[in-house]
Amino acid sequence: MGDGHTSPDSGYVQLLRDAGRRNEEAELLVALDPHTRQVLGCVTLAVGGTEWADIAEPHEGELRMLAVGAAARGRGAGEALVRAAMARCRELRLAGMAFSTRPAMKAAHRIYERLGFVRTPDRDWTAAPGIDLMVYSITF
Repeated sequence: MGDGHTSPDSGYVQLLRDAGRRNEEAELLVALDPHTRQVLGCVTLAVGGTEWADIAEPHEGELRMLAVGAAARGRGAGEALVRAAMARCRELRLAGMAFSTRPAMKAAHRIYERLGFVRTPDRDWTAAPGIDLMVYSITF
């Protein structure tokens, strides 16, 4: 799980697998194949200051746990999920978004930058020993 970014024995894996809980306590956005209706990927959207937000301020939305299945990569599902989250944040009248990403997630960084997100190194943080996270943000 997590393409090697997350240890299979990590407690974080349980959170990743519990989509029902994430949908109840935050918002779960899902990308579906338009023809087969199969799930291509999903992302959790949290408002800053809530239990699911790590670094977003109360006026921001935060992406969490963005994942796209290996077979669906390159088909635009990840970008569609980020765009949907951006639209939802605007609907909620949030001023922007901020979220964490691992340094090795280069393909995701390209999507974020293409959509107007910028690196915000003064907000980078360490989630646990050896898990350094970079922050991207955008203001609407």
